[in-house]
Amino acid sequence: MNRLEKALMHGLFVHLHHNIDQAIDFSAFRELNEHIAQRWPGGLVIGPDANDDAAVFRLPGDDRLMVAKMESHCSPCVPRPYDGAATGAGGAMRDVVAMGGRPYVLLDFIGTRPLDEEVIVGPCGFSGECTCGDCEKMTSGERVNLMVKGISDMCRSMEVFVVGGGLSTSFQDIVPAVVVAVFGELVTDKPLTKPAKQAGDQLIIVGKTGNDGNDTLYRAGLVDVMRPAQALFAEEKQTMESALCAMKTGKIHACSDLGAAGIGAAVSESVRFGGLGARVDLAQVPQRVDDMTPEELLICETQARMIFQVAPEDVEEVTAAVRAKGACTAVIGEITDTQQTVFFYGKEEVARIPNQPSEDILAQLRAL
Repeated sequence: MNRLEKALMHGLFVHLHHNIDQAIDFSAFRELNEHIAQRWPGGLVIGPDANDDAAVFRLPGDDRLMVAKMESHCSPCVPRPYDGAATGAGGAMRDVVAMGGRPYVLLDFIGTRPLDEEVIVGPCGFSGECTCGDCEKMTSGERVNLMVKGISDMCRSMEVFVVGGGLSTSFQDIVPAVVVAVFGELVTDKPLTKPAKQAGDQLIIVGKTGNDGNDTLYRAGLVDVMRPAQALFAEEKQTMESALCAMKTGKIHACSDLGAAGIGAAVSESVRFGGLGARVDLAQVPQRVDDMTPEELLICETQARMIFQVAPEDVEEVTAAVRAKGACTAVIGEITDTQQTVFFYGKEEVARIPNQPSEDILAQLRAL
């Protein structure tokens, strides 16, 4: 494994962010939901064990489908409280959009130390003592205000109500709890789902990629400083409107937002869940900054991005719909009938991610 493969596979197969089922027994939820379905038949369409971006359910007595997603963004709020909270809210909204929904309302919860206690905000926030000279000392209450403003500004940009939430000041950890839940209504004919559907489909990216958001490298222990993704307010709204416009063509077979581990995770998870493979040329990815490395293009978590899977004959129609709402888009690869995702930069292969790594590789990853 090279450095890039190690970081991405650690995120995909070891870290709990992508492997919640290793910590939670989803069969308990499945049994519960089957029991509730006796009272509300057909109420739950896509549930917690579906390996998808968000849940889809039907309100009792109503044919409309609703979409819901809860997301935490705790660690990014240590070095960047404002951006960390804003991107947590934006990411949950984008998950709703990925299913074909328009987000309407948000609830948030923040857990922190007592409001008068001192906290360190910046690169050294995790250690509790600044050694870089670039951090800022503030009270826990001042940090809460930054996080609330980040969530509020994202909701204002996306035209989403904040309808409630909660606050606890009994936390003692350096890392605050920052959790949002977003609800919206499905606006497509049926939910879009993450798993790849057929070989030959083209991979279309919406939005530009920057070098912010190295969380996956940090979690794998391959970089010393976490550099969370920056909030992109206008771009997030533009991506949502462009995505929903493209979805109304009815030509998108699979969809995923680009969150943790960026393009690498979005494509690799989609083909693994669909039992297929993919080939991606990172040189085709639109960039926000110049001179980005293949590693950054693959794994960085820049906000305001989506990936569609579309039949070759429908690419022009879908990309035209995206551009009609102002977003940038490009074809970056295709679905294959292999059981792996191969990432290139031009003709140079930079990473090869199997759908199921060997036990030897998994042991190495767990040792990181």
